Order: sequence, then structure tokens, then C-alpha cells
Amino acid sequence: QVQVVESGGGSVQTGGSLRLTCTVSGYTFSELALGWFRQRPGKEREFVAAIARRGASSDYANAVRGRFTVSRDNANNIGYLQMHTVRDEDTANYSCAAVPGPWCGKRSEDYRYWGQGTQVTVSS
Repeated sequence: QVQVVESGGGSVQTGGSLRLTCTVSGYTFSELALGWFRQRPGKEREFVAAIARRGASSDYANAVRGRFTVSRDNANNIGYLQMHTVRDEDTANYSCAAVPGPWCGKRSEDYRYWGQGTQVTVSS
């Protein structure tokens, strides 16, 4: 049984930084492409970032490009979403998603395994 678990959420001030982590059990981590998605209050779930299974490629939503960085440490089976210069509109529940294969992009329906999410609240 594959389990995806996010952590690192919390409250952060506008302009601050936060790092989310994603761990996966029940599957070889380095064989999984990862994605980060978020759901803001009253909104549909939206793509945030994706990273290839070896970490060589990544992609970002325009809303976070230049502020967020997605990365992974396959030796320690951890994925990261580093958030900088956060804005009020970054307040959301952030989920990590995974799927076997080299790469998976922006479409949530292409991901097979999902975590429960971790809440990020930005306040001024």
C-alpha cells in the first residue's frame, strides 16, 4: 500500500518562507514522478509544481514561478516544496501527488497516489 505524507505546513507571515516535505512509503521513491497541488478556500484544486523522478526536470504554475522551488532527495526519499515571498493568496491546503514514471505534468488526474495535504496559512 502506497502512502504519501506531507508535512511542514503552518502559519507564515506575508513575505516569509516555508518548506513543505513529501515522503512516500510502499513504492521506490526514485521511480515516482512528483507533483504539488493546492486547494485554496472556495477554489478548485490547482497545479503548483512538478518534478521528474530523477529531479532533472521541473515545472511551475505561473502564480508561483520564481518564488517556489520544487526539489527531491532520492537518497533519503524526500520531496520538497520551498516557498519564498509568500502572499496571502498562497493560503491553501497543499498536497503532494506521485505516479510511477519519469515525468508527470500539470494534470491532477494523471497522478495515482495522493497525500492528505498540509495547510499553509499566510497572514499579514
